[in-house]
Amino acid sequence: MTLWFETALLDHGWTDRVRLTLAGGRIERVEVGVDPAQEDERHFAALPGLPNLHSHAFQRAMAGLTEVRGASNDDFWSWRELMYRSVSKIGPDQCAAIATLAYAEMLETGFTRVGEFHYLHHAPDGSRYDDIAEMSGAIAAAAETAGIGLTLLPVFYAHGGFGGQAPGAAQARFINSVDGFADLVERSRAKLVQDGVIGIAPHSLRAVTPEELGALLPIANGGPVHIHIAEQVKEVEDCIAWSGRRPVRWLLDAAPVDARWTLVHATHVDAGEVTDIAARGAVAGLCPITEANLGDGLFPAGDFLDRGGAIGVGSDSNVRIDAAEELRLLEYGQRLTLRGRNRLASAARPSTGARLFDAALRGGGQSLGVETGLAAGRPADIVSLDRDDPAFEGRSGDALIDSWIFASRRPIDCVWRAGVKQVERGRHRHRDAIEARYRTALRDLLA
Repeated sequence: MTLWFETALLDHGWTDRVRLTLAGGRIERVEVGVDPAQEDERHFAALPGLPNLHSHAFQRAMAGLTEVRGASNDDFWSWRELMYRSVSKIGPDQCAAIATLAYAEMLETGFTRVGEFHYLHHAPDGSRYDDIAEMSGAIAAAAETAGIGLTLLPVFYAHGGFGGQAPGAAQARFINSVDGFADLVERSRAKLVQDGVIGIAPHSLRAVTPEELGALLPIANGGPVHIHIAEQVKEVEDCIAWSGRRPVRWLLDAAPVDARWTLVHATHVDAGEVTDIAARGAVAGLCPITEANLGDGLFPAGDFLDRGGAIGVGSDSNVRIDAAEELRLLEYGQRLTLRGRNRLASAARPSTGARLFDAALRGGGQSLGVETGLAAGRPADIVSLDRDDPAFEGRSGDALIDSWIFASRRPIDCVWRAGVKQVERGRHRHRDAIEARYRTALRDLLA
């Protein structure tokens, strides 16, 4: 298959009249400055597909159901109680149906790979399925049906608070021993297809003990390691009360954090922690839509990028799935806090959108253990912009990315994942069937 684009974002920058030859799910050859051949499928502008480094797919079913204030102070912790109640009935079939819709929506907005931070392991009553990786299999099947790339991150969860506190009844579906988790990871690995990647995810410092964290790392076997950290002020305060140190500082002191690691959220960090995360080469996994929805706070992204830090974005709770909006809100949050414009641009990369996109592409690929970008030998994960969107009129180069992120309303035309066109005219090729299955699952769960 050959695709011809009027312009494409390659590793070295925007290039006109580009032909991509695809074979075996990868880009076999890149030709530049060429006219279209008769057999070429022709399009306007090509971007690499973005990685979505942090998702809890099952939470897509909650979207819009937690926007009513209760009697008590409404914050992350009250939202978490609602989330726990929402998982009480989800089985493998419903999980697959919900995840498939979430993954189709990710593709429609330009995400081509997802990091699934998967902790819904057991039956609703907390008992083990005969296959401990039953729910992992549902996630893998959903990714295959939707056609999105999958980095599966089985979550280790053992405790309800810092210092090895006993888990609550609502957390029973998440809990494993270290040995049980090792079995879960290996059985989950067998569920993956095509270019699936497996890593591990200690849920958070409040859910694992130091001894357990040390025992988990060999299970990763060189793969990605993700952890929630410093998302909430209370979490920071509780960690200080337990250990005398802030959570990010404790982790950097106690664990071999390096480029394999993704610190998800890391919202509440001090200047020294910002510097040290960047120096270790770890990725800051930012989820601006969810962080805004939950009232988490704001990561100092500008300072981190200026120190050479790696970032990526994720859709987390999937309350709203939109790759461009994650990047837009990341920048707008900085503007509101710092009271200035184009806060995440730089002298070397004055286009805010281009710097954000490039950072999220590289950091997301690092986080999920895959190569990204449009080059020979890389996965054929390609997004084409819709020339009919008036936001692109008269634009070229980085102005196309700025207009996609900050001005466009219907930017995506087609999306290829591993060389297969999953989205055409902005709509997933199986959306009708995926939606119907999702509706059935929601009717059962919400009855």
